[in-house]
Amino acid sequence: MYAIVEIAGQQFKAEVNRKLYVHRLKGEVESSLSFDKVLLVENDGQVKVGAPVVEGASVKVKILRHLKDDKVIVFKKKRRKGYRVKNGHRQYLTQLLIEEIIG
Repeated sequence: MYAIVEIAGQQFKAEVNRKLYVHRLKGEVESSLSFDKVLLVENDGQVKVGAPVVEGASVKVKILRHLKDDKVIVFKKKRRKGYRVKNGHRQYLTQLLIEEIIG
């Protein structure tokens, strides 16, 4: 059984006992959350597609930890102009554990 759920503006495929990395969410570590924006639910070959969401479906998750992603280097250059800029950043993430899919 899996579901396509929208979390923090992005769509993710959620399966029970799988871990997801999403943009930083507000919430304490070891707390539980529930997401109601379920776009699709598949259970033993039966697929329910929402218009736009599946009624009565939700995904329950537990926050495992907050972390930072690997550094991404942003390098900009214009040929023959002497313009070079090097920047980088680390994205803030939250690790979630999918506990239950209701739907």
